[in-house]
Amino acid sequence: MIPQSIRKVLLKEWDIHITDMHSVSGGCINQTVVLSTEKGSYFLKVNADVPQDFFIRESEGLGALRSAGTGLIVPEVIAADAPQADQPGYLLMEYIPTASRGEAFDFGSRLARLHQQTRKQFGFDHDNYIGRLPQSNQWMDEWIDFFCAQRIEPQLRQAIDSGKIDAQWHLHWDRLVGRLDQLIPDCAPSLLHGDLWSGNYMFHTDGRAVLIDPAVYYGHPEMDLAFSKLFGGFDAAFYQGYEEINPLEPGFSTRMDIHNLYPLLVHVNLFGGHYNYSVTNILSRF
Repeated sequence: MIPQSIRKVLLKEWDIHITDMHSVSGGCINQTVVLSTEKGSYFLKVNADVPQDFFIRESEGLGALRSAGTGLIVPEVIAADAPQADQPGYLLMEYIPTASRGEAFDFGSRLARLHQQTRKQFGFDHDNYIGRLPQSNQWMDEWIDFFCAQRIEPQLRQAIDSGKIDAQWHLHWDRLVGRLDQLIPDCAPSLLHGDLWSGNYMFHTDGRAVLIDPAVYYGHPEMDLAFSKLFGGFDAAFYQGYEEINPLEPGFSTRMDIHNLYPLLVHVNLFGGHYNYSVTNILSRF
């Protein structure tokens, strides 16, 4: 189920002897396996066809979320390594037991506390990834500048260059850019999960939320909230818990579509299909 080379490195480097394993669903990028060992259970991601720093960056993102001290559960990373000639890349983490339901209000409250972790600039200490795609995080002073230069423009250029969308889209985007400072309120750069959809959180058996698969950076806090609504939204109590700590500025329901241009363009570049129409609809409305 996993390459013999991974078994060997886990035994040699971490004294982990695998006694059993089973595959679990873990998105569309990596092979994901729960390992039973003499030391307990672990969660393992494996992929030979990812960039050299792919799992290293994910490990660092998980570390940033863990160190925020919000009470959100974030898996502890045991080991991460790049793909090599004789073995795939891998990310080994603690295994966290989950339940089908948990405390949504508490989840929202703790996410709000995550967003209270701020910096002076937008960006992050290094670039990372959203899905398979590179995500640029160079430090910038203004959110609108960061959003345009490091979120929308790279995805838009890639989609146009690959022929997934028509170059005419750039004209619609250029028209919207001049209005962004009127539509999006100022904010302090907040620590974000960065890829907050329903597949990237779970609930621990004790009811607390567990965050996985981050694309972290310091950005506008509404980005996480907008992303959470992109595919149907979370439980209403989640948003109530969030707003008890961090009330949203009026008009969020309108401008969240602007925030979601970023994940939608990511999906255009990864999958194409009907995501093109979603971007077209947003750009035509603004």
